Amino acid sequence: MTSFHALIPCAGTGSRAGTAQPKQYQELAGQRMVMHTVLALAQVPQLGSGWLVLSPQDDHVWPSQSWPAHFKRVACGGVSRAESVFQGLKVMLAAGLDGQDWVLVHDAARCLVAPQEVIHLIDSCQHDAVGGLLALPLPDTLKTEEGGRVLDTVPREHKWLAQTPQMFRLQVLHDALAEVAGSGFAGITDEASAIERLGLKPLLIEGSAQNFKVTYPADFALAEAILRSRT
Repeated sequence: MTSFHALIPCAGTGSRAGTAQPKQYQELAGQRMVMHTVLALAQVPQLGSGWLVLSPQDDHVWPSQSWPAHFKRVACGGVSRAESVFQGLKVMLAAGLDGQDWVLVHDAARCLVAPQEVIHLIDSCQHDAVGGLLALPLPDTLKTEEGGRVLDTVPREHKWLAQTPQMFRLQVLHDALAEVAGSGFAGITDEASAIERLGLKPLLIEGSAQNFKVTYPADFALAEAILRSRT
């Protein structure tokens, strides 16, 4: 029987966030950002395990009482997000997980993801041959730029903003990333981009605008306000 697992890359430094520490450890609404992420995924009943991929140099002190028992922390992260995901997948396979299991890769900094969104992704993709990802249809007018001025207006039809989780077969995703590991994962900005290189077309499952990635200093206040509004 096919199982489902979460993989959370958590080895980045978050340089654009302007925080003194890696942004995933910034406190939001009384709790570290990454713990909001972990606890949201832990509420998804289909997930049999979760794997948090940390930097080998990570010295963060983790809470013991609120940590979900079926989630693990592995210190095998790399210098890029793609490398951290690849190393995490290798650990999961080495631990005996079936390559045909589904893995849902989710950004640690998308701390506002709702369990219902993840459940909807699983329900929508579990019988698909490829898998898929949460995403949003592009709502705004899109411009290209040259020298600080508008070069062109790009039609927004059929354009989506990729989110996470992104859900693919564990072995397929591992092998897709292995093909580009020698180039330092050049051009791989998310898991779907690696899968697309194989000629496969992931499903787009509409998500929520609240599932944004906390990236810039102003994002923290918005994320905190949303988290507090949910309590």
